[in-house]
Amino acid sequence: MVSDSSRLIAKRYELLRELGRGGMGVVWEGRDTLLNRQCAIKEVVLPDGLPRADHERQLVRTAREARTAAKLNHPAVVAIYDVVEEDGRPWIIMELVSASSVEDVVAASGALPVRQAADLGRQVLSALRAAHELGILHRDVKPSNILLTDEGRAVLTDFGIATAEGDSSLTSTGMVTGSPSFLAPERVRAAEAGPASDLWSLGATLYATLLGRSPFERGEPMATLNALLNEEPDYRRIPPAMHPVLKGLLRKEPEDRLTAQEADELLAAISAARPAHADQHVPPSRPRRTSRALLAAATAAVLVVAAGTVTYLKLAAPAEGSPRLAQHAAATSPLPSAPATPTTPGVSATHTLTPTPSPTVTRSRVRAYTSTDGWSIARPVGWRGARGESYTEWTRRDGSGHLGVAAVYAEVDPHQLLRDAEELVRRDAGDVRNIGRRTVSHQGIRAVEWEFAWTAGTGGDTPWAAQGTRYREVRRAVAVGDAAYILSWTFTEAQWRRNAGLMRKVIGSFTVGA
Repeated sequence: MVSDSSRLIAKRYELLRELGRGGMGVVWEGRDTLLNRQCAIKEVVLPDGLPRADHERQLVRTAREARTAAKLNHPAVVAIYDVVEEDGRPWIIMELVSASSVEDVVAASGALPVRQAADLGRQVLSALRAAHELGILHRDVKPSNILLTDEGRAVLTDFGIATAEGDSSLTSTGMVTGSPSFLAPERVRAAEAGPASDLWSLGATLYATLLGRSPFERGEPMATLNALLNEEPDYRRIPPAMHPVLKGLLRKEPEDRLTAQEADELLAAISAARPAHADQHVPPSRPRRTSRALLAAATAAVLVVAAGTVTYLKLAAPAEGSPRLAQHAAATSPLPSAPATPTTPGVSATHTLTPTPSPTVTRSRVRAYTSTDGWSIARPVGWRGARGESYTEWTRRDGSGHLGVAAVYAEVDPHQLLRDAEELVRRDAGDVRNIGRRTVSHQGIRAVEWEFAWTAGTGGDTPWAAQGTRYREVRRAVAVGDAAYILSWTFTEAQWRRNAGLMRKVIGSFTVGA
């Protein structure tokens, strides 16, 4: 194996630096000195002591890979430029795509947003359809074989075990090629495999972009293959919008699966969908809201007579956490609590405002909210709600308070989640002051909590915040099964203490259903 850079392969291709390595070899960043262009160079590594016949078979296989991929002229397929032999090993010269694999992207940043996953799926599906029309099967579609650029371009790589339908297999008898976690069941059963097998692998790959792993990964190959043949995927942590396409692609029998056209239509609908935007927990009917409005109107002007003075108190709807209307009137009225006698002649006693004992109705400050993704929280009543692909939020109507729940459908360390969050906050907000980070117990689960203060600026993802206002915030990261959640509670510093109890009640109520 080549260990140093700046070496020329076939007197033309210069090795610059290693980009990655795997079981089949090493990929280098290179330069075509003849055409003076950047390229990627795949160094295929053959095992030591390989018999002559097997060595020749590998050379044939590599040449076939180049011929197979070279047939495909598609933006979602890495272009093959050349294949050469050096030191008895094959080298494949390819298009250089400056991007990380989907596997690395998900591992570093967590689950892809639903619409981004759908768009990625459509691009890979388009590449597979182009290959299938030429009679080519990929046979190893998986997250590590898909590159994702910063501009959102998805590129399918590594047609190293691709076959043309009708070609004789170059693998050993009984040997299954491909990654076990993403194999179609018919390939495990050594049954005839066709384009539907690649569609199955695409379905498992899309699942992994949303959860961080294959739906059948069990840690060791035999357990994984058994799950693949006999178990159904767990969709509880998968956003519901993706259920139809995943369930359609991951059917055990090839003839029952979605076709490429059907899958593309479902993914297109997801990509085009606008995120839901509304608090689903509003009063159940307009008449109830109207009756409450009439009650407010009837009490909006309260006549107070004191020392011959007539005063009108305009009572707006109380803010969250404020006392009830009767309590507010009593607290603000200059009259004593005992019945008063009018002191101004001509003013009838019947017009005197006298607080009268009445039952106090306690209105709950929170209301249960259950997400379609299976989690629930007691959110504050009266706050405006909005829901995106993997983020749900509520904002107090005056903009002074905010609650957010972000779901990360991958196995992620809560400490790392908050470290990443802190990096973004410090980039977007002003005058960030770290108050403390601590480990807490959330319903018996160890969680991590970060408390900090910040000043709202013009950037960032906080359109509800008033520029220049000082806020205080708590973020709690909780890992539950194969998902993690970040709960955020924000209030202006001026109102932070008076709402601390409400915060504890809301944050502590967060639960993920079984």
